[in-house]
Amino acid sequence: MKKVLVTGANGQLGQCLQKIAPLYKNLQFTFKNSKDLDITDVLSIKKTFDLVDFDYCINCAAYTNVEQAEKTPDLAFKVNAEGVKNLAFACKKSKVGLIHISTDYVFDGEKNEPYTINDIPNPINEYGKSKLMGETYIQEVMVDYIIIRTSWLYSEFGNNFYTSIMKKAKAGENLSVTDEQIGCPTNANNLANYILENMLTNNVKNRVKHFTDGIATTWYGFAQSILADHNMQNKVQLVRDKNYRTFVRRPKNSVLK
Repeated sequence: MKKVLVTGANGQLGQCLQKIAPLYKNLQFTFKNSKDLDITDVLSIKKTFDLVDFDYCINCAAYTNVEQAEKTPDLAFKVNAEGVKNLAFACKKSKVGLIHISTDYVFDGEKNEPYTINDIPNPINEYGKSKLMGETYIQEVMVDYIIIRTSWLYSEFGNNFYTSIMKKAKAGENLSVTDEQIGCPTNANNLANYILENMLTNNVKNRVKHFTDGIATTWYGFAQSILADHNMQNKVQLVRDKNYRTFVRRPKNSVLK
């Protein structure tokens, strides 16, 4: 039986993995939230790795607040870069395959076509820069790894675009949503299954992958789809907004191929 460590287990992807874990009878999971395992603390990582002889580590731990990362980049880099480096060294020492989740924000958004794994990253905000540095550390340190870039994650868990739209719609609030960005919304449940299927096929070898649900849209288009899926499109007013209320530069096109 393969033993799997999941960091950042209280995030939406971590919770999706917890939901489907019982379906994978040949995998034994250890789920750790940020309080149980702080990847910025080398001793915390060592304590966890000393307890169990893991085969794989799925790193869902990340600093994902894009706005705050621009204000306090040191914290974003501490988690997304230095923390990931700590985890990579621990995995290498213990011969543990690492599956790391990265982001579409490693790209600048200037390309007119979907980004491939061969395109050169060029992040335009601190969050994207911190995530790219984490990728770089893994590639410098490890051999047995997969870096999975994904985009616009949503699920029934936590605070994300989907849960925000549903909460406001149920409260009868009118919605104003930008159409200035294009990307691929990705259900975190689908990503969770993809991760575990890669593990079952022993497909954790020195590579970068892109995973999304494959349908490119704007945030406005995504909001339309959410309302339509729940038959709420006639119950609230959805307004197309050209302005995105943020001081952070974001890629205009972050579609991943």
